[in-house]
Amino acid sequence: MHDKEIDQLLDDMVKSLNNFINLNNRNDPLIIGIHTGGYWIASKIKERMRNTNPLGELNIAFYRDDFSKIGMHPRVKPSKLPVEIENRHIILVDDVLHTGRTIRAAMNEIFDYGRPATITLVVLVERSGHELPIKADIVGKTLQLNSFGHVKLLGPEPLALEIKQQNDG
Repeated sequence: MHDKEIDQLLDDMVKSLNNFINLNNRNDPLIIGIHTGGYWIASKIKERMRNTNPLGELNIAFYRDDFSKIGMHPRVKPSKLPVEIENRHIILVDDVLHTGRTIRAAMNEIFDYGRPATITLVVLVERSGHELPIKADIVGKTLQLNSFGHVKLLGPEPLALEIKQQNDG
C-alpha cells in the first residue's frame, strides 16, 4: 500500500475523527504521535485537521514491558509534550495496533505527565492478534493476518505500508 492509498485512509480517518470530536465534545484536542510511525501519521492528521496546538511526540522505549529483552537502543530520545496535558483531550496516534502493548506503554507515559480528560486512540492499521483489551476509536484499515504476518509503516516521505502474510512453516 503506497502514499496515495494512505492519503485516502488519512482523509477518511480525519473525517471520522472530526465527527467523533464533535459528537463527544472533545474540543481543542492535543495530538500526540508515538515515535516513529505514529508521529508521522499524527503530523499528517494534525495538518489535515488544521489543529493549531503543537504536536506531541512520545518515545515509549523505557515504558515497554519487553525492554529487558530488546535492550538499550542507541537512538532512544525523550518524549516531547509541548504543553500541559492535565485535563486536556488527547488524540493518541500510532501506525499499527497489534498486541496493544505499545498503547499501554504510551498511556503509562502520558499519565506520568498528568491526567488527561480523555484519550482518543487513532491508528492507521488495526491488525488481528490483540493480547490486551485495547481497541482504537478511529481506524484507517483493519487487517486479519496470521501470527506470522507482519505490518510495517515505511516513511516518512513517501509513506508506504509493507504487509507480509507469511506461512507458519
